[in-house]
Parts: sequence; structure tokens; C-alpha cells
Amino acid sequence: MILNETPVRTSRNFNINNIELKDIKIPNEISNFDNVQIINNSAKIIIEEKNYESNKLKYGLGEFFENQVKENANQNIKVIIDSKVNKEAEIDFNLDEKNMNLVEDIEITANDGCKGTIIIKYNSTKMVDCFHNGIIKVNVKKDANINVIIANLMDENTNNFLAIESILEEGSKAKFTLVDFGGKNSITNYYSDLLGDNSENTIDTIYLGKEEKLLDINYIGELRGKKSNINIEVQGALKDSARKHFKGTIDFKRGAKKATGNENEACTLLSDTAKSLALPMLLCSEEDVEGNHSCSSGKVGEKELFYIMSRGFDLKSAIKLIVRAKFNKILENIQNEKLKNEIIYKIDEF
Repeated sequence: MILNETPVRTSRNFNINNIELKDIKIPNEISNFDNVQIINNSAKIIIEEKNYESNKLKYGLGEFFENQVKENANQNIKVIIDSKVNKEAEIDFNLDEKNMNLVEDIEITANDGCKGTIIIKYNSTKMVDCFHNGIIKVNVKKDANINVIIANLMDENTNNFLAIESILEEGSKAKFTLVDFGGKNSITNYYSDLLGDNSENTIDTIYLGKEEKLLDINYIGELRGKKSNINIEVQGALKDSARKHFKGTIDFKRGAKKATGNENEACTLLSDTAKSLALPMLLCSEEDVEGNHSCSSGKVGEKELFYIMSRGFDLKSAIKLIVRAKFNKILENIQNEKLKNEIIYKIDEF
């Protein structure tokens, strides 16, 4: 199964144009999913069942996973943000022995000038082979300002597939914070279409990989509006024999004069057998734009370790402290203390 392709092909020698998965256990039948909790549903942030067909994704993970959501979704959710002050709502999916397979279709719409924070969290029971495939579409209307936090805190026995698509109109702002900790295979595609002038999109991501985990992260931002802006910041850590592919594409389309785009991905390698591949790309069809990209990977510095251990920390605690320090700036995006503590607990378990 080949999926999560880059929008522009690079040399095959890089082994990063797409991801090929073998022997993936995909359920033949998708039964009902009943273990979902909705918190702070209100007249200003309405969360209800979605009963209309999804539009086709521009990119996504691939035809198979998109069709599975369209034909067999067992959670269909519509979120409408209609508040002029920032309110928060949360959707919690809990996979367990009775709810092993989650296939969800979520659409979030922030109306003109509205503000809100939406948290989508995935948890799973330990040592249960669960499956998740989801599509999240976000429409940010004129001058709206939203914050979307997506936290994958599932067990390492889970296969996780997620496609996100956002459309930003004039003057709108969207901040996405993605926490990608769970799953033995975790494949994510994010596409942003910055249609409006002065639209702004921020994508902050932290990830962890251990044992034989495979992460494939594919972020694509297309800037069309004048003075539109996208900023991608990704921080992660790998140990054991975990593997990570990061693909980040910023594409300045015609009409995006004075637009800016920045992307940075940094991976901390905590073993000699962990592997990190990165492909940052800048594409441009317009004049008078500014684009920057950087990627790095490496081990924890010996001087850092020596300094921290000289303050009384053992090696394992010192490494955790360094990893958390790299994540802190992104963790500050999360104002929900309960969720933040869950994430920190997972980091400490790593």
C-alpha cells in the first residue's frame, strides 16, 4: 500500500516521495463506535452529527483511506464556532476492546469574525490492537481566529491514519497544535489552502517514536492570498529502531505577493538505530515572497548531558528533561491543564 505522496517528486534515492506499508492490519468491517465524549458543547460552539457527504480532499493520505471514511465512517461530527470571544470545546475518542476501530469524518467551521479552541484527543486501551482513520476539514471564514489541538495519545499497538485539510479566508488565523505520540504506524497528511489576503496559518507539532514505530508526516501549504503567512515548527525525538519521515512543502502560488513561509523540523536521536529522514521544499510561482526552511537531526549533546547530570540527575532523567525542554515552546500553546499534564506524563513515560 503506497500513500502520503509528496506534491512534487524528488529523487527515488531519498526514499521519501511516499510511504509503502506492508502487512498492515486493516479491518474488513467497521462497526459502531460508541466511546466518544463531547465536553463544553454550547450554543456558541455547536457539536452535532454531520449528515452530509464529504468533499474530495486535494491531497490526503490516498484513495483507499479517503474512500473508507466516505463509505464507512462510524463517527460523523460537525462543529460550528459562532462566538466572538474565545471558547473551548473538546472531543475525546477512547478506543478499547469494544470500540477497536474508529473511522471519523469531522468538519469544523469558524464563522466570520469568530474565535474558538477545539481539542480533539485520541486515547486507547493498552495492548489492544486498534485502528484509526480520520479526516478533519477546517473552514476558517473571514477574520475568524481559531486554535485546533489534535492529540494522539494512543497505545503503541494502534495504527493511526489522519488527513487534515484547512481553508483560510481573508484576514483569518488558524493555529494547529499536533501531538503525535501513539501508534506503531502513525501517518499524517496536513494541507492548508491560504486563499485570503492576510491569512495566517501556524502548525506546531511534537512527536515521539520508540521501538519499531514508523512516523510519516507530510505537510503542504499553498499560499494564494496577498501577505498570507504560514509557519511550520516540528520537534521530535526517536529511540530504539523508530523511523520518521518528514515532508514539508510551502508553495507560493500566483497572487501571493509579499507572502511569507517558514518551516523548521528538528529531530533528537536517542539511539544509534533510530532513523530520521527530512525533505523540506519551497515552490514558487510569484515574485516578492519570502520563504525559509531548515531541518536538523542529531544526538543529545554530551556537554548538555554532563551539565544536567552534574546537578544530580541520572542519565535517563537528564535525557527526558532535554526532550521536554525542546517541546516546551509548543506545549505553551495548550492552555488546557488537564490535557497538558496528560502529554507531559506521556513524555515522562517515553
